[in-house]
Amino acid sequence: MGETATVRVDGRVLRLSNLGKVLFPEHGFTKAEVIDYYSRIAPVLLPHLAGRPVTLRRYPDGVDGPSFYEKNVPRHAPDWVRTVRIETPGSARGHEYADFVLVEDLPTLVWVANLAALELHVPQWGVGPRGGRHTPDLLVFDLDPGTPATVVECCRVAMLVRAELERDGMAVFAKTSGSKGMQLYAAVEVSAPERTAEYAKDLAQRLAAEHPELVVSTMAKAVRRGKVLIDWSQNNRGKTTVAPYSLRARSRPAVSTPVSWAEVEACARAEDLVFLAADVVARVTHGGDLFAELRDKAVRLPK
Repeated sequence: MGETATVRVDGRVLRLSNLGKVLFPEHGFTKAEVIDYYSRIAPVLLPHLAGRPVTLRRYPDGVDGPSFYEKNVPRHAPDWVRTVRIETPGSARGHEYADFVLVEDLPTLVWVANLAALELHVPQWGVGPRGGRHTPDLLVFDLDPGTPATVVECCRVAMLVRAELERDGMAVFAKTSGSKGMQLYAAVEVSAPERTAEYAKDLAQRLAAEHPELVVSTMAKAVRRGKVLIDWSQNNRGKTTVAPYSLRARSRPAVSTPVSWAEVEACARAEDLVFLAADVVARVTHGGDLFAELRDKAVRLPK
């Protein structure tokens, strides 16, 4: 494929540019390969983006260059790209709202990939047909290891979190972060937006008290060495988490990858849970989407 190409994707015409640019230098992974990955993984990725405002993390000069988070849709977006205006509390004056992209079809996904939006981040809540914000429907725990701990220790903590959530009737799904740690998800129903953060904070603090040699629940780096932070704050309404099957901007084209609990239990080395783009396409081809049933398992959070 040349440096530029005009393609038709599900009836939409897109002009793709700088296709030969290497975005992951260590791996020689080009922008064309990024677009190809997102095109191939779209059938399992798009359901996890549908109805959720997407924050793009763009790397126009590759992972070794500067990056920026983009909430507002670029001015040159095609008129068929769906957007939703969302309040952004805490933003500078004049930026109290942003027009987020809704990535709900293949043409839009290819379009954002062509922007070198390597990472796709979404909140734990969605919006309705007219843009109204729903209450959270996902409970998320981000497990972040403090050096020299790795994802191996995260897996130990994941088993502790899973046991607590299952005790409250929840089905728990795990994925790698695509970086050092992992994330746990459960589908929930709540009557108030703050309930997921309250529940997650209580659980994180309880496990930190019960397993002080392994778990912390505060962000302070001074207490995190060799332990795993259970980051409950991912459930705050203003926070986002990298989407399942999103690439991550690391030296290699690693992916935030759903994993089975058998894989979590068996993890003995950090490399056991590192999956690159080609690995993930193969996993999905042979095993489907391990997060496919997530939203079918929703339960009401206990008070």
